[in-house]
Amino acid sequence: MEPLPDLATLSDEQLKELIGQLEAQEHEVSYRRRILHGQIDILRAELVARLKSSGGKTVLEDVDVERLTEILSGKAAPPS
Repeated sequence: MEPLPDLATLSDEQLKELIGQLEAQEHEVSYRRRILHGQIDILRAELVARLKSSGGKTVLEDVDVERLTEILSGKAAPPS
């Protein structure tokens, strides 16, 4: 992010122009945020639908969490 210029050196017109530029940037960021929220909502809905169709089972149910913890903490060698 760029720092603000020395405001005392700017004319009224330059201040208005700077405000307009920053407002345009804010609108772009706001639009992008709304798009991202929409995508997140779609992905969450898909995940919920998948969990409902599988009876709530997830791929993590088949993971040996204890063994994985040992491997990641360096207490056991990974499977070869």
